[in-house]
Amino acid sequence: MTLKINSVCPDFKAKTTEGEISFHEWLGDSWGVLFSHPKDFTPVCTTELGSLAGMKADFDMRNVKVIGLSVDGVDDHNKWLDDIKDVTGTKPNYPIIADEDLKVAKLFNMLEGDAGSTSMGRTAVDNETVRTVFIIRPDKRIGLFLTYPMATGRNFHEILRAIDSMQLTAKHKVATPANWKKGEDVVIVPAVKDEEAKKIYPNGWKTIKPYLRKVPDPTK
Repeated sequence: MTLKINSVCPDFKAKTTEGEISFHEWLGDSWGVLFSHPKDFTPVCTTELGSLAGMKADFDMRNVKVIGLSVDGVDDHNKWLDDIKDVTGTKPNYPIIADEDLKVAKLFNMLEGDAGSTSMGRTAVDNETVRTVFIIRPDKRIGLFLTYPMATGRNFHEILRAIDSMQLTAKHKVATPANWKKGEDVVIVPAVKDEEAKKIYPNGWKTIKPYLRKVPDPTK
């Protein structure tokens, strides 16, 4: 199955650094961020796991559960956690999935079906496509995914910005323009015609083009 935006997020059971989980059950009614790594003890991933740990409170306040995945076992994950703390000053405070049998990576189309059934003998380069961030909505559907090359560290501030947009636009009939940040003006979606817009926004809006109407962030 090829995953795309609005696809139902695959469910699975897996061992993690915080015990065994059933993914959909673990998510509950929360939003979720699953971010994957090709190998433990790799430089860029080490900085990423620590960076996200330092920002976890920002995700918590948005009702977003965070979980990592790496193509190695729990024992290696637990040893890696100490390195991450040494490097970044913060020890990951969220579960990390052990995908040593490659099942989850394949389930999310990050590895081909013929990639084998064990992480043993595989290098980070062999697993270089296991570098995707998935944002999962409370309805268990995929809202966004981004795949990064191994040499490019992920920007988790951008992930938060995207979540802010997705949570806002899930509740209001608006969209967010390029480079939008929380609190800035938003765009009335084209499906909302002017007559309906007058009821929703009695103070009016700024018309840039007939199809581009800006209003203040409705949550301000």
